[in-house]
Amino acid sequence: MTGLYIHIPFCATRCSYCDFYSQTDSALLSDYVEALIREMHLRRGEITDTVGTIYFGGGTPSLLSPRELEHILDEACRLFPLSSDAEITLEANPDDLTPAYTQEIATLPINRISMGAQSFRDEDLLFLNRRHSSRQVYEAVDHCRHVGLTNLSIDLIYGLPEQTPARWQDNITAICSIAPPHISAYHLIYEEGTSLTRMLRTGKIREVEEDVSLEFFRMLREQLTEAGYEHYEISNFARPNRHSRHNSSYWNDAPFLGLGPSAHSFDGKCTRRANVADLRRYLAAIAEGEAPYSKEILSA
Repeated sequence: MTGLYIHIPFCATRCSYCDFYSQTDSALLSDYVEALIREMHLRRGEITDTVGTIYFGGGTPSLLSPRELEHILDEACRLFPLSSDAEITLEANPDDLTPAYTQEIATLPINRISMGAQSFRDEDLLFLNRRHSSRQVYEAVDHCRHVGLTNLSIDLIYGLPEQTPARWQDNITAICSIAPPHISAYHLIYEEGTSLTRMLRTGKIREVEEDVSLEFFRMLREQLTEAGYEHYEISNFARPNRHSRHNSSYWNDAPFLGLGPSAHSFDGKCTRRANVADLRRYLAAIAEGEAPYSKEILSA
């Protein structure tokens, strides 16, 4: 099985911790969708096996309209051999998952939603420059379940400056009350070039102590495994048979094709390639019939 990753490099706002390639100017979004489809055509020969997973990542893929998502998926299904039980995931912000949006999404082949909650405390969300509230997370979950989108994954971030075990416990309690089939919980990383790292270096915030981080991880692992989740990867927990098939393919060295600026691909053997992380260069090159990239050959 081969995986297909589709990068959507647009966000409404920039989160303080994120270093993934994206931009907040969505003026080129429509042009980008067409370029993405052209890249599919240019690289269709790179997939010879059945596509078992499709993953819309970002950025914020839920900024795409249902019709734009449908257009991309129609072309992907036409160009690539798709498994009848393919896992098709859409990353989404909670505030994008309105009743109208989820109703339309439910008519598409998308069968898994990965929701970036990050925290159930509004103070944390404000600090991280997230554009949703904790209330909107609960509402988004309800909207998804109401239309049959029950295969949900919810992301959390822990190890925030000044976070205490009691505050982290609030998040664990909240996510257990929702009981999604899949939970991803990542420790905060201070990435180069982010506003959070600038705040750290200028002394405006302090990194959480390592022994406190360890306590957060212990709390998470113990309580989620007690609640029936399998701890199947360092930051990932799932109900039985609900592992992320797409992300598992990365960890198991399966081949995958990455489309869009900054997207990575792997041939399943030793060759990795990375598309240029520049939207305008990407658009210009695709218009000329090229997909600019760098390549890396991995040793044993």
